[in-house]
Amino acid sequence: MTDWLQLCRPGDALFVLVGAALCATATFLAWPTGTGEKAVVRRHGEIYLELDLTRDRRVEVPGLLGPTEIIVDQRRVRVGSDPGPRQYCVRQGWLARPGEIAICAPNQVSVEILGSRRVYDSLSY
Repeated sequence: MTDWLQLCRPGDALFVLVGAALCATATFLAWPTGTGEKAVVRRHGEIYLELDLTRDRRVEVPGLLGPTEIIVDQRRVRVGSDPGPRQYCVRQGWLARPGEIAICAPNQVSVEILGSRRVYDSLSY
């Protein structure tokens, strides 16, 4: 059995380094980070309210099953309470980066963070 290191040539190391640099650059460009500027609350698929993330507050949004509480605190937003049976949107926790979203499907209420530029993911591609 041949040792794999004996098969490597000096150019192979350069090839591996260039490939690693390209992967790191592609990762950095593919997942842009940033801070959220505002939160968009939708009710029945329509924009109901836009919240400035610099101002802490609590808002109740009337939904199909009852009111959903949206909390803005320290440039983050979350669903505080929802009358839905499974509480998935409440368990989503704090949203702070552009593109993050919490959807309360049974109550038809959602909250999404928007930033200075639109963030695309595999769903919007």
